Amino acid sequence: MTAYAIGNLHSVDFGPQIIEYLERIDATLAPYGGRFLVHGNPVELREGQWDGDLIIIGFPDLEQARAWYDSPAYQEILPLRTEHSVGDVLLVGGVPEGYLGADSLAH
Repeated sequence: MTAYAIGNLHSVDFGPQIIEYLERIDATLAPYGGRFLVHGNPVELREGQWDGDLIIIGFPDLEQARAWYDSPAYQEILPLRTEHSVGDVLLVGGVPEGYLGADSLAH
């Protein structure tokens, strides 16, 4: 089942370290089937409050998302982002094909 790495970056010091991170991240995603679905595009806020830039990376499943995040290749470049930005990052599993909102009532 598809899974996602989701980031909400509240502030980024866009200097040489962030540039290096961006230049290197795609190579860390490839072995795990990861690909950018959303990368900092402006949001159209309809309800509530929003602060930051949204990043969504899709993976074939949660195991692959975890393996990517924990991989030596990603852990090597992670400080380039974490030391030069503030934000939240999470991994979350998707829902199966054909899922309906009412399916959550069974839980």
